[in-house]
Amino acid sequence: MRSIQSPAADDSGSAVAEFVFVSILLAALALGLIQLTLVLHVRNTLLASASDGAHIAALADRSEGDGRRRAIEVAEAALGGRSVTVTATTSVVGGVATVEVVAATALPAFLWWGEGQITARAHAIEER
Repeated sequence: MRSIQSPAADDSGSAVAEFVFVSILLAALALGLIQLTLVLHVRNTLLASASDGAHIAALADRSEGDGRRRAIEVAEAALGGRSVTVTATTSVVGGVATVEVVAATALPAFLWWGEGQITARAHAIEER
């Protein structure tokens, strides 16, 4: 005697459906990781260029403009020509003259995320 199975108990073809759902989730996860990596790379590059610019501007024989130019040069070279806005200012903090360099650029959008801006600040004590 043969056993009779209901059509609902048959799971043929379910592997294809599972593969599609898992593939979509894995693709979304991979794209999210790529976006995160790209944003962190740009942030770290901006921070390094702002720091370099602040150290250049803080030297005794240099000005704020020198630090600003250096930060733009380093950031644009490392980011493949991406437009970078840099400001350099001198201020007194706790009786000590310091230089602050602020570098900003547009948030790199890999796929669907909207626009934004990444800003990095760096400080250095003036030698003057």
